[in-house]
Amino acid sequence: MQTDQILILVILAATVALFLWGRWRHDVVAGAALLSCVGVGLVSADQAFAGFGHPAVITVACVLVLSRGLQNSGAVDALTRVVLPANAGAMVSIAALTGLAALLSAFMNNVGALALLMPVAIQIARKQSLAPGQVLMPLAFGSILGGMTTLIGTPPNLIVSGFRQQTGDAPFAMFDFTPVGAAVAVAGVLLIVLGGWKLVPVRREAAAEGFDPGAYLTEIRVPDGAKAVGQTVREIEALLETHDAQVIGMVQAELRVHAPNPSRVVRAGDILVIEADADVLSEVLSSLGAKLEEDVSAEDTDTAEDTDADDADAPRASAKADAADDGADPQQDDTQDEAREDARTPHAEIMLQEIAVLPGSALAGRSASDLDLRTRYSINVLAISRAGHRSRRRLRSQAFQEGDLLLVQGTQAAISGFAAESGGVPLAERALRMPDRRKAIIASLILVGAIVATAVGLVPAAVAFAIGVVASMALRTVPPREVYTAIDWPVIVLLAALMPVAGAMESTGTADLIARVLFETVAQGHPVIGLALILLVTMTLSDLMNNAATAAVMCPIAVGAAGTLGVSADPYLMAVAVGASCAFLTPIGHQNNTLILGPGGFRFGDYWRLGLPVQLVVIAVAIPMLLLVWPL
Repeated sequence: MQTDQILILVILAATVALFLWGRWRHDVVAGAALLSCVGVGLVSADQAFAGFGHPAVITVACVLVLSRGLQNSGAVDALTRVVLPANAGAMVSIAALTGLAALLSAFMNNVGALALLMPVAIQIARKQSLAPGQVLMPLAFGSILGGMTTLIGTPPNLIVSGFRQQTGDAPFAMFDFTPVGAAVAVAGVLLIVLGGWKLVPVRREAAAEGFDPGAYLTEIRVPDGAKAVGQTVREIEALLETHDAQVIGMVQAELRVHAPNPSRVVRAGDILVIEADADVLSEVLSSLGAKLEEDVSAEDTDTAEDTDADDADAPRASAKADAADDGADPQQDDTQDEAREDARTPHAEIMLQEIAVLPGSALAGRSASDLDLRTRYSINVLAISRAGHRSRRRLRSQAFQEGDLLLVQGTQAAISGFAAESGGVPLAERALRMPDRRKAIIASLILVGAIVATAVGLVPAAVAFAIGVVASMALRTVPPREVYTAIDWPVIVLLAALMPVAGAMESTGTADLIARVLFETVAQGHPVIGLALILLVTMTLSDLMNNAATAAVMCPIAVGAAGTLGVSADPYLMAVAVGASCAFLTPIGHQNNTLILGPGGFRFGDYWRLGLPVQLVVIAVAIPMLLLVWPL
């Protein structure tokens, strides 16, 4: 074994270990692997970032933008209304939803397809009296299966196509993946629909009623002479920190203020809405010198009402004075009050809503305090559900994770704005958006045009979809300002960084070495056993690490294995494409599995109950189809 081979094996082993550890983001790990290869001379410095110009990377980015056009125009919502039955049983509803997810995922980003259909899935679950997870897991698995059917369905297919081009052959065409991918997807969806969904563990604790926030919300009145008088909400919350309590609202001068600004000053007679556990409520009252509103005597109430009546003549002037006392600019306070007008609403307009944290969301790794949710969005985070376990402790400082389910309180407009900007999916029932018919048609035609241009070989896929992006910007189906936010940059960096690393595996002969050892000892030189081995190893890795990373690692090995066994590389590369899209056993293998973790109330070990039968069906269908469509 040569020195270069030892070095790339060490880097590859460390990279896979870090992927499995999961402490660092995949793009960070991939970047570190690339720079390590450059540092030891396995990748030349002038080729280090060539992956960012790779056609597969460009195509992935463009498909993400075109997917955003379908979402923005309401084209998917219109399709959903047509396809999903209005009145049907559980099996038919799950079949229609899962089939639609598979169809959409063939031509758009499968995470985006899942995000669009999740609220519909929650609505179906409630209508059919099912646990949310019984609909969400079939939906997620259907979207993953659908991605393997076309070139643009999922990043691993584009990576596989790129590696075929590196072997000297033409890259795989748009529908080269369809015969095998469609057979596998149909078989998988049928298994799920014809009873597989009943294997999903019933976890009902993720539902909104399971949070039970009302039992912990208490109104307290601040009397004259109380310690809280003259303090800001920020100062009071600092005082309540030791009791795991927080202020989530207040009534000041007969005006209910939702999610009060931390700089707002508390006055005598104000009512604070406190979130606190019952066993610490007495300590909260003592630390503030306050009283329970329901315990305030009639005399105290009358006095407080008189005070409020006196103050009511000029509430805004009083607010300005408070802001001035706190060192704030009164004019700035006016601006903030106007910007937060939707927070000052009757109590009946304040709602609770569940929001799922999308993979790659701006929320991941940040807390409510980091995001300054009250000041910026006028919302409160009341509870967090993580893998089916609810948390109400230290919510202000608890960092959110991908797949978390947040219970937030605010107005519909505030919550919708927060979800759209931060990368969250509102899960409460909502009416489907009325599509912009003209833009929906344009967005659909642009995508179809790019697909046709690629399928007939008019231009390469990267060029066709790049033209589609320019057309989308020009015709405003995707506003130019949204183009960059539509791209999942961690995935792009991951792909671009791993391309040169995979190239180093091939150029140093390491891929051939691994393939020779593996297939001469295990497969015993039998091509069909070698094909099954490639599929099984890829599926196993995909359950444990990112599917794009799995494809990038396995493609050189697959090509080396084909060379070692003296057969065509095509079936082996196709086996990698299928295996990389079959992450059904864990919540970490695919972004869609992570996304349903919180809303479904799932635990880590819940996925294999349906995932294992699906993977067995995939193996049973994929191997004969690979041998039939892509002879050895």
